[in-house]
Amino acid sequence: MLTALARSRTVYRTSVARGARWASQASPPKPPGESANESKEPDTNASANANADVKPEQDSVASEGFAAGKVPSLDFSPAAEAAEEEPKRTGARSAKDDTTLSTEKRRKAVGRAMLALMGAGFAGYAVYMGREWDEEELKAKKLNLATAPSTWWGRTSERFGDIFDYFNKPAWPELLPPPMPPPQGKPYTLVISLDDLLITSTWDRQHGWRTAKRPGVDYFLAYISQFYEVVVFTSQPSYTAAPILEKLDRYNFFITHRLFREGTRYLNGKIVKDLSYLNRDPSKVLVLDTNPDHVCLQPENAVILPKWKGDPKDKGLIAMIPFLESIGIYKPPDIRPILKAYEGKNIPIEYAKTEAEAKARHIEAWKAKQPGVSSGFMASLFGLSQNPHASTSGPPPTYLEQKRKEAQIQYREEQKYLAENKEMLDKLIEQEQQAMAQQVPSNLFEAFGQMGKPPPAPPVPGQQPPSAPGSEQAKA
Repeated sequence: MLTALARSRTVYRTSVARGARWASQASPPKPPGESANESKEPDTNASANANADVKPEQDSVASEGFAAGKVPSLDFSPAAEAAEEEPKRTGARSAKDDTTLSTEKRRKAVGRAMLALMGAGFAGYAVYMGREWDEEELKAKKLNLATAPSTWWGRTSERFGDIFDYFNKPAWPELLPPPMPPPQGKPYTLVISLDDLLITSTWDRQHGWRTAKRPGVDYFLAYISQFYEVVVFTSQPSYTAAPILEKLDRYNFFITHRLFREGTRYLNGKIVKDLSYLNRDPSKVLVLDTNPDHVCLQPENAVILPKWKGDPKDKGLIAMIPFLESIGIYKPPDIRPILKAYEGKNIPIEYAKTEAEAKARHIEAWKAKQPGVSSGFMASLFGLSQNPHASTSGPPPTYLEQKRKEAQIQYREEQKYLAENKEMLDKLIEQEQQAMAQQVPSNLFEAFGQMGKPPPAPPVPGQQPPSAPGSEQAKA
């Protein structure tokens, strides 16, 4: 049965293929006058139809199709290829079209209204941004009526700039607390950079990052802190620079304040240390840095020093002490003209020349006031000397030399105090670290629980470390 069915399908497909071939090769139809016998072609499918034993009606249908000039499709579903007629538009409007048009109109009207409201709001905000300055706003911007923009457009631009400049400014409007009054406070502020000035860092495959202290950095910080409020201002983040500063000043004796990357500005693709955020008098601020871009806003307050590359015999930091201590001793009202006079020069060498000239003038003045050696000696034997302060041992020290000697004595006393109380100070630091570790929550639940607790009580006054000698009085 299956063999007969397969055979019948084969015969049917063969007959259809032959019929299609015959239709493609058929000659054009004869004129109506010709006889039917002349136009009749030999029946090539006769033998095949005679041998077929199933579905004779399918062959007859195919023959009729061939006779009519139509070739049947060989696809599985010929009806699917029938082209559907496209519906023709009559021009009549339906209820659906009316709904669509009304929705589009409402949408456009709402859009125009929103644009109008936004434009009106923007115009009103622009007018508000151009209002006059008030005192609180000028104080927050560190401006005054003379330096602040006076036109409407200038005020508007300044205020709009503050909106987009929020992330380019320091984290706090005032980086330092108000200065302490004398005698505890120092009259001048020394801002020192960290990288390539106090330290240098190198990296290699064997050891990774290594940091080296500059020769004389310990003496520099300890000695110069007698004349200045020392502020270390670095462009490094706090989590990398804080451990280094703890090694430089373990007991917080010499570095008064520490500022990190969070206190800098980002201006024109550069990191800038804006001194206007220090909360200090600009005429009393001196900056030591190695990068001019860091002080591009206040170059008149800065001294740019060469970078230290790790030379163990370097003396550049120590050589700056005489110049810096002279400012702290003589106390000029404004240090900026002094820095302007030394601009572009080797300050240690130029100042050494200036000090030597002042010393020579001092000796000449002393000699002019002294009588002859012989007469002075004889008069002193009989008590007839007119100048009781005259001395045959040489000229007295200058005012600068006297104050320098006092500062050196003070430095030695401080170092002696640190050496004698080292164990006690280390113990206090360890207790402080343990107390801080206990306050750190160990999980998220403890962190939320501490949010509602009051702050811890201040330490007992008796547990405070004793003050260093001379810290309660002003240091000359």
